Amino acid sequence: MTLAQGAGAAAGHSDTVAILMGLHDGAAHLREQLDSLLAQSHPHWQLIVSDDRSRDDGPAMVRRFAAERPDRAVRLIDGPARGFAQNFLHLILATGPQTRLVALCDQDDVWLPQKLARAVAALGGLRGPALYCARTMICAPDLTPIRPSPVWPRAFGFANALVQNVAAGNTIVLNREALDLARRLAPAAAAAGIVAHDWWLYQIVSGAGGRVIRDDEPVLLYRQHPANVMGRNDTAGAAAARLGKIVSGEFADWIGRHVAALSAGRDGLSPENAARLASFAAARAARGPAAVPRRIAQMRRAGIYRQTATGQAGLWLAALFGRL
Repeated sequence: MTLAQGAGAAAGHSDTVAILMGLHDGAAHLREQLDSLLAQSHPHWQLIVSDDRSRDDGPAMVRRFAAERPDRAVRLIDGPARGFAQNFLHLILATGPQTRLVALCDQDDVWLPQKLARAVAALGGLRGPALYCARTMICAPDLTPIRPSPVWPRAFGFANALVQNVAAGNTIVLNREALDLARRLAPAAAAAGIVAHDWWLYQIVSGAGGRVIRDDEPVLLYRQHPANVMGRNDTAGAAAARLGKIVSGEFADWIGRHVAALSAGRDGLSPENAARLASFAAARAARGPAAVPRRIAQMRRAGIYRQTATGQAGLWLAALFGRL
């Protein structure tokens, strides 16, 4: 582990946000993102960057940034080198006992000035686990706006989270109770090899009966470029890719990893959602053509849904053919 710089005057403030940034070969766009952190209207934040074996100038840029701003608490730590989801789990475990709020941060976006302020206001005064997420402005590589990300029509909740991730990770902010939950369950998630940390956070917070707050105002510029690990999901190409993952069984593998993580942390679920998970797991375990009625019945019992009619149709087809 390396410590870059700074005690940071903001670090002890009651509404200080610990910004958790995953870094891997991100030098091309990193400075714009760091500058957008400095432009936040909410001034109380510190930064932890987990570098996942970058081969470019990214880590040195973080060190220079820390040296330029000795008033900020900036830490640079070594990542686990096991992919972006594991890197963010590592960051969650790197937070301290005094951390009250954490914001997840990608290396190549640009935050709009009110991003942190909106999240802090939304989470203020809530009790129990709470997760804030928001829309983004999808942009070209040069940050020319293309369109806002979708407004999802249905409620956010565990029955949706089991089969769909609609909480954009680059917008997520957690309160202390949600962070405590994530820290407790992160080892099981790491062992299960979860595919997406943001999807898992949506699952565990909603599964615990916590609040999932969605902000319909775009809060950042979401840069699309060839190196995106996860890009926009609102195009015909993205829909075709999702269908391909269902047909190939990749989607079922992803769900299986997350179900394994949730099952290992079952004590973090509300009784209702523990029963929902059990019904969903039973539906997945019912294999073969003869098991179709049982599989569909368990899916109905679990009340699983996706956000759109097309997505829901795809879900039932996946259930029908045993691809969940």
